[in-house]
Amino acid sequence: MTSAPNEKPVTLTTLQCMKRDGVKIACLTAYDASFAKRLEEAGVDVVLVGDSLGMVVQGRESTLPVGVSDMLYHMSCVARVTRRMFRVVDMPFQSYATPEQALGNAARLMSEGGAQMVKLEGGAVIVDTVAHLTRRGIPVCGHLGLLPQSVHKLGGYRVQGRDADGAQQIIEDARALEAAGAGLLVLECVPEVLAAEVTRSVSIPVIGIGAGPDCDGQVLVLYDMLGITPGKRPSFSKDFLHGADSVPAALAAFVRAVKGGSFP
Repeated sequence: MTSAPNEKPVTLTTLQCMKRDGVKIACLTAYDASFAKRLEEAGVDVVLVGDSLGMVVQGRESTLPVGVSDMLYHMSCVARVTRRMFRVVDMPFQSYATPEQALGNAARLMSEGGAQMVKLEGGAVIVDTVAHLTRRGIPVCGHLGLLPQSVHKLGGYRVQGRDADGAQQIIEDARALEAAGAGLLVLECVPEVLAAEVTRSVSIPVIGIGAGPDCDGQVLVLYDMLGITPGKRPSFSKDFLHGADSVPAALAAFVRAVKGGSFP
């Protein structure tokens, strides 16, 4: 599956229309030019330059040591070769501790790195920061559920929102992020019923990872879906390279599975 050279770039408006029309959004992470180009050729809609690079590229135990300079480097590698995919970048741990700090770092990730949207983890605690950014023309993607940057506070990589209070908080946080101007939301490791409710509760597209089939789209870490991440792969992932004859074929299979509803 190859994107036509004259195919229009995916924009935030495109993603909003996809949610409205029930067209699933295919999203994968990438950290370098070669893989990013292959994602685009496979028809991936959104590329996330994730701070997951700390674990799958740098060999660290978590995302916490990743810095703004790391994200700038990898974001710029991806941006140089992509023309169609919508480019989202993670703001790393403690790079948005205050609205002012967030603005400075987000501006660099966009102007120097080539990002089209920045992603922040958290709910009510970052609403003021989200509003500060969006009022100044910086598109923001929220991230709720399992928050890798808060892994020590959460006590590990665990499903979130299992109890009624936790689930209600995630729904309220999603609505608050939308009200603050967030244009996209990633929902990670929450029960399927909750993910469906969140997706219905907001008008912005919701992209799930380990959150069931009812989100507006799906995202996986590239190395997980190729089955090359060292150690144990997340239970919600799938090795799309298994049975495929090449990396491009595996990427195309992922896009077909998301668009067709067979994954997850």
